[in-house]
Amino acid sequence: MPAPYAFQPLHGGFANDSPASSASEHSLLRVPAGQGDHSQMTPTVSEKFALSAAPVDWGAMTDRPEPDDRLHNPDPRRDRNNDSAGTIFTWRGLMNIGFLALLAAALLMLFAGYPLYTAYGKKGQNTSGGFNLGFINASGQVADFPNGQFGLIDPDTPAEAFTRMGYNGEEFELVFSDEFNVNGRTFYPGDDPYWEAVDMHYWGTNNLEWYSPRQITTSEGNLEITLDDTPSHNLEYEGGMMATWNKFCFTGGYLTANISLPGASDVWGLWPAFWSMGNLGRAGYGASLDGMWPYTYDSCDVGTLRNQSLNNYPPAATTTGDPSYDNSLSYLEGQKLSRCTCEGEDHPGPKHPDGTFVGRAAPEIDVLEAQVEEATRTGHVSMSGQWAPFNANYFWTNTTDNYFMADMEHNELNTYKGGVFQQSTSGVIMTNQECYQNSGGCFEEYGFEYAPGNDGFITWSINQRAVWGLTAAGVGPDPESMISQRPVPYEPMYILLNQGISKNFGNIAFDQLHFPTIMKVDWVRVYQPKGKRNIGCDPPEYPTADYINKHEEAYKNPNLTTWKQFNMEYPKNALMNQDDPACQTALKVAPPELLQL
Repeated sequence: MPAPYAFQPLHGGFANDSPASSASEHSLLRVPAGQGDHSQMTPTVSEKFALSAAPVDWGAMTDRPEPDDRLHNPDPRRDRNNDSAGTIFTWRGLMNIGFLALLAAALLMLFAGYPLYTAYGKKGQNTSGGFNLGFINASGQVADFPNGQFGLIDPDTPAEAFTRMGYNGEEFELVFSDEFNVNGRTFYPGDDPYWEAVDMHYWGTNNLEWYSPRQITTSEGNLEITLDDTPSHNLEYEGGMMATWNKFCFTGGYLTANISLPGASDVWGLWPAFWSMGNLGRAGYGASLDGMWPYTYDSCDVGTLRNQSLNNYPPAATTTGDPSYDNSLSYLEGQKLSRCTCEGEDHPGPKHPDGTFVGRAAPEIDVLEAQVEEATRTGHVSMSGQWAPFNANYFWTNTTDNYFMADMEHNELNTYKGGVFQQSTSGVIMTNQECYQNSGGCFEEYGFEYAPGNDGFITWSINQRAVWGLTAAGVGPDPESMISQRPVPYEPMYILLNQGISKNFGNIAFDQLHFPTIMKVDWVRVYQPKGKRNIGCDPPEYPTADYINKHEEAYKNPNLTTWKQFNMEYPKNALMNQDDPACQTALKVAPPELLQL
């Protein structure tokens, strides 16, 4: 058996390698034990640098102190001034603990406190101006901004239009404007932050057209609402209507627009309009309007009841009304959200200090409804307010103390006073005959200024000149029909613009109308007294959002024509439920003669 190999540094290769091996290579060669000259062997690295286990053998200074001994051998006496005995109550320790606590608190707030704050501490959405965070309006739609208009005042509004003087000498400031200067705007749902065009038949006034959003756009710095004789949805015409419902509303102030009326000033039959309505009713959506329009009332008496009577009382309810309806005064179902509402019933509030509900509704004030007088072939506009409940014979108190009319030679009170569905206070005002699409094409500014309340007023104007007006006293209490004061509307009002056609508004000269007819609007503006801004569709004094959200389908389905069709009953009226304990608070403010009737 061969002897084991040992390793040894040699020049060359293995001992038995051939002479051809390179002499320049250094390697460890295995040499059989017992062979070679061990006396001349070179020491290994470990042998060469090995140290003894005793420090004295390799020169360590163990008999005297070294310079760094103090670092390795602490002396309690010497070091007592620097030794804090492990306490953390030093400035450095306190700062460390403080920053750690601050970091822990920040992390806790980020991952626990902030979510709780956002869930329970955030404020409700603000519908003032019609949009909320992210520009979502009160209908839940996300608006597109094709003209970069993010605020309530259009940046194209000229500086000189930012203020005006009210008719009582009070300074007014601009709170909303739309100049319509960007071409090609559309008003389908979600297109605009403030306006929305409807897609429906306006059956309530037997209109002959279908309202379509495609009939409304902007061109050459104007809003254009087109009515043409294109058949649509089994109707012969197609028009347009748009509104700021539930997006922008105002309470009190001055609403105005610069308008060129459609058609010609000597051809009758068109029905363009610029008007306003209370936000609790959505125009064209019958279920939302049932029991709401055109009431403006805050009393508990027969004025809140169906047909404006209680067991055929008072006699005026059946003898002083519309001859076409057997002299009945009213065919309204009654004020749905009245001051007579019993406790615990469905009502948006608020309440009076006496515990009764504030009467709520959807009143209407019209800036204009254009008409042409057939006999003289002259263009006029009806500038009006609609009211409920009604005076006997629909006669409001139009004494010189309660109303005025400028230029009686060309203007007059409307002979139409109302019917079983509305009472009207209307002035018929002559227009500039050249401010029509086919009669010159100029524009006129139409508007009204109003102050809400039992002592309020409405003043209508053309080109900023007051043309007629009335005070709330004109629609005050009526002892014959036994109704109380109807206030100038307190409700937040939204804006509407439309062009339609209907025989309900008068005769139509079909053979003389030339389609398409276009109603042009240069701009729309709203002003309010300086320092008295009151905008928004859900003001705390007259809330609407919760009620609308609770009855959403009534405000979004135009095919629902009545509240009962919406499968809802009217809230209990105290006068009709006099023995109900929940109705006693309301009965305390009712006329005594109606109790136990």
